[in-house]
Amino acid sequence: MVLCRVLYQGKVAKGIVKGDKVTITSGTFKGRRISLDKLKLLTPTRPTKIVCVGLNYRDHAEELGMPIPEEPVIFLKPSTSSLAHGGEIVFPPISNRVDYEAELAVVIGRRCRNVSPQDAERYILGYTCFNDVTARDLQQKDGQWTRAKGFDTFAPFGPFVVSPDDVPEEMEIRLYLNGKLKQKGTTKNMIFPVSEIVSFVSQVMTLLPGDIIATGTPPGVGPMSPGDEVVVEISGIGRLVNRVKA
Repeated sequence: MVLCRVLYQGKVAKGIVKGDKVTITSGTFKGRRISLDKLKLLTPTRPTKIVCVGLNYRDHAEELGMPIPEEPVIFLKPSTSSLAHGGEIVFPPISNRVDYEAELAVVIGRRCRNVSPQDAERYILGYTCFNDVTARDLQQKDGQWTRAKGFDTFAPFGPFVVSPDDVPEEMEIRLYLNGKLKQKGTTKNMIFPVSEIVSFVSQVMTLLPGDIIATGTPPGVGPMSPGDEVVVEISGIGRLVNRVKA
């Protein structure tokens, strides 16, 4: 099942995507089938928090010359950094370098606290594409990540949520900058699999429906500039497209 959240005739609604049409499942237009091109896609959920995992691909750790972490390294992005498919990433004037980081994101489906890795999948609504946009110079200057990763528009995700039963066991992650392939990786190179990540985070904080966990980026991160188009593409999930503006 492919889920979305849309704006139609001034109303926000949830829907199920089949081909080029959406069946509305909530609100005023519930039950109506509408063409995608007549809808505005919103972020597929409204997370209370966005949890990100740093350094979760072996080949990315090797690229950086860093040791493999013994447990997931997590940080938060504010919910106000959320950005929908088609939205514009704003390059902040106080930064000189803003990077893309393509990631697979887990979407939480129900309240999740202190779950085991074996039970983690029961709490997952599905998966989506994510871009962990980072002001790299500010990250290095501050020595921690809140400012560098917390700007408005620095967490694009979407366009849809694909349910666990409909995703391949192994997913390929690609990022294109102005049509040129910049990142390519596969989830088989994850240091910590999704079930372990969800369990780990749930030992720290209560996860609520719609919350996002971004699971780390493969090798090849690099800078973007105003005017660029950046595309995160994940096999079985879809394509997240955003442009950068000053």
